[in-house]
Amino acid sequence: MHYLDEKVFGKITTKEIIGAEPPVVPDTQEILENELTTLISELESQSKEELEKLLEQQQAAEAHVNSRPGAMALSQPKIQLFTEYSQKYIQNIKEKLES
Repeated sequence: MHYLDEKVFGKITTKEIIGAEPPVVPDTQEILENELTTLISELESQSKEELEKLLEQQQAAEAHVNSRPGAMALSQPKIQLFTEYSQKYIQNIKEKLES
């Protein structure tokens, strides 16, 4: 069960996304928003190679979280919210790679 402690979005772990705590609104949304802001600001200092690695890692993290969406005990709204923020981050990485 060590996958629960795997970081999937900055400092946010799998168990924070699929578990009951913290609640989706407002806590998880606020945590994701703050983490997205931090992650985007860190993109400025990354090389192209580092950006490519970050893109690959985030896509893998998203696939990891979404590999269990059918389990009814999991917080579907939190998984959807995570995916939304993950996609925003991936889009920002792609924009940096293209610039």
